[in-house]
Amino acid sequence: MTRFGTAGIRGPAEETVTPELALAVGQAAGAPGETVVLGRDGRETGPALAAAMEAGLESAGSDVRRLGTLPTPALAFASRGRRGVMLTASHNPPADNGIKLFEDGAEYDRAAEERIESRLESGPGTATWDEWGRGERVEILPDYRRGVADYVHDRFGEDPLEGLSIAVDCGNGVGALATPQVLDRLGAEVTALNATVDGSFPARDSKPTREALSDFRGFLADGDRDLGLAHDGDADRLVVCDPDGEVVAEDTVLAVLAHHYVRRSAAADPVVVTTPNTSKRIDERVAEAGGRVERVRLGALHEGIAESEATPVFAGEPWKHVHLPFGGWIDAVVGAGVVSALAADAGGVDALRAPVTERPIRKESVRCPDPAKGPVMARLAEDLPDAFPGATVETGYGIRLEFPDNAWLLVRTSGTEPVVRLYAESESIEELLADAREVVERVVEDAG
Repeated sequence: MTRFGTAGIRGPAEETVTPELALAVGQAAGAPGETVVLGRDGRETGPALAAAMEAGLESAGSDVRRLGTLPTPALAFASRGRRGVMLTASHNPPADNGIKLFEDGAEYDRAAEERIESRLESGPGTATWDEWGRGERVEILPDYRRGVADYVHDRFGEDPLEGLSIAVDCGNGVGALATPQVLDRLGAEVTALNATVDGSFPARDSKPTREALSDFRGFLADGDRDLGLAHDGDADRLVVCDPDGEVVAEDTVLAVLAHHYVRRSAAADPVVVTTPNTSKRIDERVAEAGGRVERVRLGALHEGIAESEATPVFAGEPWKHVHLPFGGWIDAVVGAGVVSALAADAGGVDALRAPVTERPIRKESVRCPDPAKGPVMARLAEDLPDAFPGATVETGYGIRLEFPDNAWLLVRTSGTEPVVRLYAESESIEELLADAREVVERVVEDAG
């Protein structure tokens, strides 16, 4: 049984991520003589799961440092030089919760997750009675907030946000415990909305979609703020809005950040690690700054960073950014500080995004039964290149076709639904998607 997805273990707390599972994962992940930091987001089920996780870790021999309620990137920050466990379902609904494991500031890779799976299957045991660990409460948030602010100061100078007015929609998530405070420390005038941590997420959905942010976008449009920022429930996602309340495309934000890190790097071969579903606008801005892009499977940025033979200077996928000079984890609090400082330097959001060429991007789905996914993708690996003979083809993580005019198409199966996903970017987006959909639907029908 595979419990781990692209971001740890997630699911309903009443059925999947139960105290029984937390206890077992704790026993599987703990070991005598190790220290583990343990944190949680603001969900209602967090305290009970944290108690079960602590019991599992300590009975396996680990000493536990309880960090309480905090953003996921703050837990990652605290896991440097040790192991860490974050209890969060990120942007999932309130009834869900999750378990995310860290080591030395990075999420567990697939091999480490498989070791935990194996121990769960064999039945994790306890250490001998005299090896059980102990727990204590530790405060890390002040150090984390200070570390983020110092990092942005070092890159942009003292008070880099002085004179900038920023609205932050915390969405009742734990980003409220870090982002407004960091931006204030950097000199901004900060208005924090939905900044009471509440695991039922009464203000809006935890996932900060354009629709979920409609009230926030209206607030920006009716006001005079220079910039709007929004988080999901655990502050590993960052959404950027302009002063009129329009959401800046996630790929544009990636391109802006990637360009910054490559331009500031002294590496001989600076690399940006991203995923197959991201725009060529990232490649264009990275190349302009003197770097190049490497792509890895969705949810595996940390593996791509570790496996690159060059020098990764930044990594990101839509809404999620790894600021490698600060740390090897996804961190939307750092992102809020860096994006704000870049906007201040550029003279506003419009000036910041102006160098980025934005072409239309769309995502569609084609129904495909789970048992047919393998044969369908094998056939598409032949039929899609035949249908688009002018494209270069990569098949490492789905089928990605790139065209001479910087348009591209990605076809991959969903890991959670019986569908094949189509992602495309092109000035002729309708024509490209229509042609691709025709091929995919024909192959699915033939496989049925």
